[in-house]
Amino acid sequence: MTTSGIVKRATTLADGRELIYFDDADTTLPPERKADARTLDPRPATAVMRQDVLTGEWISVAAARQNRVFLPPADQDPLAPATAANPSEIPDQYDVAVFENRSPSFGPDLAGADGAPPSLAALGEIDLGRRYTSVGRCEVVCFSPATTGSFGTQTPSRARTVIEAWADRTAALSALPGVQQVFPFENRGEEIGVTLHHPHGQIYSYPYITPKTTRLLASIERVGPDLFQRILDFERGSERVILSGEHWTAFVPFAARWPIEVHMLPHRQVPDFAATSDAERDELSTLYLRLLRGIDMLYDTPTPYIAAWHQAPVNVGRDTVRLMLQLTSPRRAATKLKYLAGSETAMGAFIGDVTPEASAAFIREGLARLDQEQ
Repeated sequence: MTTSGIVKRATTLADGRELIYFDDADTTLPPERKADARTLDPRPATAVMRQDVLTGEWISVAAARQNRVFLPPADQDPLAPATAANPSEIPDQYDVAVFENRSPSFGPDLAGADGAPPSLAALGEIDLGRRYTSVGRCEVVCFSPATTGSFGTQTPSRARTVIEAWADRTAALSALPGVQQVFPFENRGEEIGVTLHHPHGQIYSYPYITPKTTRLLASIERVGPDLFQRILDFERGSERVILSGEHWTAFVPFAARWPIEVHMLPHRQVPDFAATSDAERDELSTLYLRLLRGIDMLYDTPTPYIAAWHQAPVNVGRDTVRLMLQLTSPRRAATKLKYLAGSETAMGAFIGDVTPEASAAFIREGLARLDQEQ
């Protein structure tokens, strides 16, 4: 049990994958959990990643993912508690459940496996035809046993449990051999590409430092080790702030790429969820819900988004890279999406459709409508 009253209960699935229940502080569930009674095929072989010699980036080729479930009916939801008619991935009732992905992009092999990267330095070399085993781990985080919804539809107690799970898994995954970066995220909406309507997110544990974080580390090297504090001070003095509390501030960034884009930062240097305090987690559970619900008030239908929690790499940048939410949505009008066409996809050169200041004002209107309905 944590100081928050949230209880962690670890077990394994029929094929040996780890399953962890996180019980709400105010749970009504009994402590016992049924065992997984399924007979499962062996797990697929770990994927292989190949290097793009033009950029030095690594691409994991995980062919087993082609067979994953795609938008099943609610009575066949693989993330719902198991029943006789639906032998799902989670054998019993739960509040929050985390388990190893059955068809992961990285893992289950870890450092030391055949073909695994020998070091981070080796991954930084560039040449033709380079490949390594895609070691690491990918986990699914189920926010609720409900078959529809998102993080924003959860109660504050449940949101706090999910945040506790993110912190716990960040610490555990960071300790795995060969893991260089841990990334919790939520994809919401078919427009984003979700294959399950169940309220859930994922955590990827990479064997390398991701391209975006590599560029961030280069910026910190050029601008200074206090980059994130300077960003926070700069944005808090602008008209782009969306909401703020004692420990966190959310804002539309000065150079936003997307029609809806919100960043959120803690007020102190915190490298990842594992390093946050109970007070920071408590405030985030309400502030983050308010942000997501306000964004859902912008239009008559739920807003598709990617909620990406950027964390410092495991072994570098711990004193300079700060935990940061980057929430982005391609929705630029009630019935219109921003598509990444020629300039964005081919050249990585974004063209914004709305000024960040106008976007911030629009999102604040959504928050005002949320307040009127409560």
